[in-house]
Amino acid sequence: MILPGQTIGIIGGGQLGRMMALAAKAQGFRIAVLDPVEDSPCGQVADEKIVGPYNDIEAIRELAAVSDVITYEFENIDAESLQWLYENAFVPQGTEILKITQNRVSEKAALVKAGVEVAPYAVIETAADLEAALKKIGCPAVLKTARGGYDGKGQFVIRTEKEIPQAAALLSQGVCVLEQWIDFEKEISVIMARNLDGELAVFPVAENIHRENILHQTIVPARIGEKEEALAIEMAQKIAVSLGLAGTLAVEMFLTEDGRIYINELAPRPHNTGHYTIEACETSQFEQHIRAVCNWPLGKVELLKPAVMVNILGEHQEAVIQKFKSYPNWKLHLYGKAEAKVKRKMGHVTLLTDSIEDALAEFTTSQIWETAKEKIGG
Repeated sequence: MILPGQTIGIIGGGQLGRMMALAAKAQGFRIAVLDPVEDSPCGQVADEKIVGPYNDIEAIRELAAVSDVITYEFENIDAESLQWLYENAFVPQGTEILKITQNRVSEKAALVKAGVEVAPYAVIETAADLEAALKKIGCPAVLKTARGGYDGKGQFVIRTEKEIPQAAALLSQGVCVLEQWIDFEKEISVIMARNLDGELAVFPVAENIHRENILHQTIVPARIGEKEEALAIEMAQKIAVSLGLAGTLAVEMFLTEDGRIYINELAPRPHNTGHYTIEACETSQFEQHIRAVCNWPLGKVELLKPAVMVNILGEHQEAVIQKFKSYPNWKLHLYGKAEAKVKRKMGHVTLLTDSIEDALAEFTTSQIWETAKEKIGG
């Protein structure tokens, strides 16, 4: 068990690291962060900053030297660096789940092994593979790079066979995965945390709305039936046990009109779809993550009040700041990023509510997200 006063090292200085750090500091921990940027969001609140690339072994050694436990805020950590840390420091999440989720091929195989349903898929290495797989899977389908990619990057939706040459350009980035297009009714997610003693806590099922492949809103509780809610939680728990989860895992899912659930992606860390937990749950996902990696008893995760979370992208930030005084019930979180760029996540707003419909209407009425222009200040 890691105790208050000891130091938690965080690989990655973005907003997730920042919110982890704030939760940890509230519980009495010290924070060290490794990030290439001097003034990173997490670095702004950390006790110690180590500035360097994630694959810089000297920076990794420095982080290990000052940390009693090490965690991470994103998946794409250099495998060699993580392995060194695992062998020479305390990394309770281990390396296996990270290796699995870094690659869509291994992730799909792990999900199948866990006994949950995924969209029919094929591993694609050549244009010939792509043509053959499309004949089996059919159009529309989605081609995704096996590694990297987020917020819709590294993906191509193939609607007709004429688009095969255009889609095949993704193969220049390496092996890809072709997935059958799922005609889903809702996108939902489940976030869980598990400590080293095997105690597992599951947050309420969230409903997610995306715009241009970037999360726009999270609605909790998800507007789904009790049967679908129970199935989503059951599938998430199966995955956690199968992967030997320690720490936090977010599971993104597709819910179809006939009540089937397909697992889409995994993220072995706190997640954008769990930001609502800061105000709306008895324990936030960030406090829970700290509890899990420090092997504390986990906190209760009951939803205190329904909530809607909305992301603030670069094109929204100025309007949010200007109009914020007109919406006193909004819980505003800005991440401390130096430059507001279009489509860049700059913060989020959460609104606790007695009526999901009224909350959604309030965000629409503000006109911040309906009229934002593509150019900052444009």
